[in-house]
Amino acid sequence: MPVTVPRQQRRQAARHGRAAEQRPLRSLWFGLGAAALIALVLWFWNRDSGARVVRDGSPAWSPDGGQVAFYSERDGKADLAIVDRSGQNHRTLTRTPADEGGPAFSPDGQLIAFDSDAGGSFDIWVMRRDGTDVRRLTTDPARDVAPAWSPDGRHITFMSSRDNPEFDLYEMSADGSGVRRLTNGSSNWFPQYSADATRLAFHVMRDVHVMDLRTSAMTRLTTDPLNGMHPSWSPDGSQIAFMSWRNGRTELFRMKADGSGQELLLSMPDGDAVDPRWSPSGDAIAFVHVPSGGVASAQDATHERVVYVMDVKTKALTRLSR
Repeated sequence: MPVTVPRQQRRQAARHGRAAEQRPLRSLWFGLGAAALIALVLWFWNRDSGARVVRDGSPAWSPDGGQVAFYSERDGKADLAIVDRSGQNHRTLTRTPADEGGPAFSPDGQLIAFDSDAGGSFDIWVMRRDGTDVRRLTTDPARDVAPAWSPDGRHITFMSSRDNPEFDLYEMSADGSGVRRLTNGSSNWFPQYSADATRLAFHVMRDVHVMDLRTSAMTRLTTDPLNGMHPSWSPDGSQIAFMSWRNGRTELFRMKADGSGQELLLSMPDGDAVDPRWSPSGDAIAFVHVPSGGVASAQDATHERVVYVMDVKTKALTRLSR
């Protein structure tokens, strides 16, 4: 199954299993005591060794292609981080009790839009590239997530459950004013502007669609079971990268902007490859590897999500997650 659940809906997977047979009370207390002792030892080992499960996602390129921002989840919450394309100079941008994710650079590279539940519900926020001057743009009690900045920097599109629990897309001015609804019904996720700002790619249910922002006309580019999700435009607008589980697990594909010429781009040796984002130069794609694969694994706090950059020509991988 695919990994398609947005970050703000991640929850630790429920642990199932048949109930243990009742034991004498003394044996029960002994078992609990032993388990507590083991947990304490492991906690101290993890703390001292720095061992942590890597859970990163939602990569976003800086406009100059030199850095990638993403969320980094540790200890049950997510902060925003940024790292050089080489994997060096990792820096944490937010350190708050809230859960943050979905970073998106402004076209001039000075600002980062993101979603956060710092105000009690998930809203769209913006901050400077260094993590300062944080401002809230939306205040709806519903979930506003996954912002995308228009190429001219004047608008931000995002997905929201304010009128539809399955999410519709909305566009607003970059200062948070003038919110207008773009879609009406169904399930509309992860919008991305084309370079000329005339089209918006996103997925509806399990298929990639493109909306002409001048006419609101919709074009469906994939058809389930040859499905597609999480689309990302190439810089020249001629191609779209996307993820699909048409071969039994989630892999990265690309196609022409009209939906033709669909071809496999990357299949990892194990697990799933998800959330592709094309670099501004077009020579690389950032994505997330889920080694264990599957929706349940992606949501399990003990399973990894690792951000990589892939060279489009050579398929060479550079790990960005620490």
